[in-house]
Amino acid sequence: MSVKILAFDLDYTLLNDKKVIPPENFEALAYAAAKGVYIVPATGRVYQGIPEELRSLPFMRWFITANGAYIYDAVADRAAARAEIPLEQTLDFFTYCDGLDCLYDCYQDNWGYMAADMLKTAPDIIPDAAVKKMIQTLRTPVPELKEYLRQKGAEVQKLQLYFTDMALRAKLLDELPLRFPKLAFSSSMPFNIEVNAPEATKGCALLTLCGLLNIDPKDSMALGDGTNDLDMIRKAGIGVAMANGAPSVRAAADYVTESCNDGGFANAVKRFC
Repeated sequence: MSVKILAFDLDYTLLNDKKVIPPENFEALAYAAAKGVYIVPATGRVYQGIPEELRSLPFMRWFITANGAYIYDAVADRAAARAEIPLEQTLDFFTYCDGLDCLYDCYQDNWGYMAADMLKTAPDIIPDAAVKKMIQTLRTPVPELKEYLRQKGAEVQKLQLYFTDMALRAKLLDELPLRFPKLAFSSSMPFNIEVNAPEATKGCALLTLCGLLNIDPKDSMALGDGTNDLDMIRKAGIGVAMANGAPSVRAAADYVTESCNDGGFANAVKRFC
């Protein structure tokens, strides 16, 4: 078996816990690309939220974004595939969230939107400085998010909730899939919940991209740490979990590499590619 496509999460996988890409990870990507491997970030972020130093690498073309809701072809500057949430489901879900102790926002048309009052509160709520900065720079404030989305009348790529009450977050991770069975729930950070259409998983997007590139999924490799990486880890030919990953991700992986701070990404790429 030879790896022909390498899909990988960003936060706490390619990036260390300081939200920096270590030099050895750039070297590992160049090593794999030189062997003809397609290099594909698979992230919960929108394209603009991916570090510029990664986007600008000469071998980068394909990007799985918004947890698989949008596959972007950067060379053609177009969507290769989409899997988005219908507007009415989004409005129903956010109406329910109005009764919860949390902040929420969404991605639509490859950009983030958040109610102005929530965006103003976010710096006091989000514990991670890098995530706080991303929210402040990659969100457009609107007076009221549901009304803004209702006026636009379009589907939504991803919804996100942010918590300070971790017990509430844990409870909702169990309860929300039962209350909203037409939505898919996951997490990429200890204080968030991410919501997508059921077809919008990194694993489904990886299989779609394999089909577009005429690659047998058995020749794919995926690396990740969060539950939003779980489907991708399971569907890849080689699924690799970071040592810092969620227990369910480590249990599903074919191989567990070192943590994002200890060279785990580069070691795994050079081991299998």
